[in-house]
Amino acid sequence: MGLLTEGSPLSWEETKKLAPHVRQHGITQFINLYKKLRDREGDVLKWGDEVEYIIVKFNDEKKQAKVSLRGDELLTVLNKKELEDPNGVKSLWRPEYGAYMIEGTPGRPYGGLLAHFNIVEANMRLRRKEVTELLKADEAIMSITSFPRLGCEDFTHPPTKPTPDQGATRSLFFPDDVIFPGHPRFKTLSRNIRMRRGEKVAINLPVFRDKNTKIPIDDSYKHDRAALPDHVYMDAMGFGMGCCCLQLTFQACNITEARTLYDQLTPLCPIMLAFTAASPLYRGFVTDVDCRWNVISGSVDCRTEEERGLKPLKENTFVINKSRYDSIDSYLSPQGEKYNDIPLLYNKEDYQKLVDNGIDPLLAGHIAHLFIRDSVSLFSEKVHQNDEEDSDHFENIQSTNWQTMRFKPPPPHSTIGWRVEFRPCEAQVTDFENAAIVCFVVLLTRVILSYQLNFLIPISKVDENMQKAQKRNAARDQKFWFRRDITTHVSPPAAAECCRTGTSNCDVKECDMFGQMTVNDIINGKEGEFPGLIPLINNYLAGMDVDADTHCTIQQYLKFIQRRAAGEILTTASWIRKFVTEHPDYKHDSVVSEIINYDLLKTVKDIQTGDKYCPLLLGVSTMSKTKESIPSALSDDC
Repeated sequence: MGLLTEGSPLSWEETKKLAPHVRQHGITQFINLYKKLRDREGDVLKWGDEVEYIIVKFNDEKKQAKVSLRGDELLTVLNKKELEDPNGVKSLWRPEYGAYMIEGTPGRPYGGLLAHFNIVEANMRLRRKEVTELLKADEAIMSITSFPRLGCEDFTHPPTKPTPDQGATRSLFFPDDVIFPGHPRFKTLSRNIRMRRGEKVAINLPVFRDKNTKIPIDDSYKHDRAALPDHVYMDAMGFGMGCCCLQLTFQACNITEARTLYDQLTPLCPIMLAFTAASPLYRGFVTDVDCRWNVISGSVDCRTEEERGLKPLKENTFVINKSRYDSIDSYLSPQGEKYNDIPLLYNKEDYQKLVDNGIDPLLAGHIAHLFIRDSVSLFSEKVHQNDEEDSDHFENIQSTNWQTMRFKPPPPHSTIGWRVEFRPCEAQVTDFENAAIVCFVVLLTRVILSYQLNFLIPISKVDENMQKAQKRNAARDQKFWFRRDITTHVSPPAAAECCRTGTSNCDVKECDMFGQMTVNDIINGKEGEFPGLIPLINNYLAGMDVDADTHCTIQQYLKFIQRRAAGEILTTASWIRKFVTEHPDYKHDSVVSEIINYDLLKTVKDIQTGDKYCPLLLGVSTMSKTKESIPSALSDDC
């Protein structure tokens, strides 16, 4: 979720008045950080994952599943171990937006050894076990991206009620009591985003039209002018920030490597969003999208009508094309500069201040662009800071620009180096799937840096891909802009294809630098056009000294990635949609009933614990389906 500052939250009126103060000092704090740390060298690769979970309570007698609002209670116990022995814990736990959510990370980062891939899944299982031991017999901890009936009547335990006329969200569907109670940041953000916007947030997802679907889908549009017919309407921050995801953070050896990784991973964000698609159900309806991204984007969209271009600019400075939660707007490396084809908005004075202090135009533009956003959460104890020692004002803005990638300077007085955060992936059902995706992306970073590959395409095409990635069955049906010629002067022959090799069947028209490819083409390769990410990883691994056990683990993960990209294994979203639409209680009306919701989540629980094996999600294996082998029972190669 971002920075969690302790203290007393200011009202929106007070926060608004202090917005120039936060902006001014945040820019200064970054300048001071940059001057101290720009020449920092020699940090080793460290990386870690973040998995967000939902706590679900089952009522087997009534065939109901609800979110359990016990996140704060569980965190009190989980965090006690960390407080008692900060260096000895194997997992760390943090709050998330929903009172039914928690976030788990490894106790300490992984390093540069390939052998660390052997412990990723084990650590994820350990995290799940730690929480499960604290749960009641009728509860489960679940790594699902969205709770299907979030915002429906009576969806929580204990029961809660929306308060449309008062409170932080004023939602028709999402009660304030569902917001995490243990830290004031979350309600403060909800209130201030609504107040800055001048109205409630509005999210409208196209409904999945089945033969008995009633159009309009429900009565929301009668109660709120922002609701659109034929759409599933949601009106609170919790519908987006109440979703779960899978994220990775990498430490680079220096600022240059961090900027390179930031750029090179950016075109992969839409591909991995489509590949990990896991959330087709919202507010008890089947929608025509497969991913959470635009839901969260809309849920924190604090832009005023002027900033959204609905009214002439009068009180505001810019018309801003995106929410503060969206894809990035510019590359940071010199190699990426020519692909920044969308004009970057920023305050000229902020930009000039950064440049005058020795920050190059690319990085200065990035920081100045982040700072077109106001602070939406400020604490009285943090208003006045020492800009030489503190960075809270910088982090205040940085941490509330939720983008596909995040460029992270080292914290003051820390051993932590320059980092990059990869943020698009959706949470998967099993620890095996989450571990496979994590290890795949980590291996890609090693291949990118070792072979100096170039995945850059125009930022406008990345934006186009982000919208395609969320469409129904995008991983199978959509074609995405991607770079065909990814080689540089140090890249191996395995990275070259048609245009480099002069293959006899090469069509000149097909040799354009960028083309449209399927997820399968990009991950597994297409002869004569693109070498494929998996073959490049295997080429890289062939030159490494990998022990047999680690090799087996990696190949199981890569086989899973290959099979899902090829369509042999369903994305989580496609599997969920299939489960719902083929359920005996489904009326072909786009509605996810209580019983469907219960059966779906019971099945998910059984799959993630190993009580059921699901070939549609994990693939067909010749290995024995023992409970212990199921999470990794995918490949018959070992």
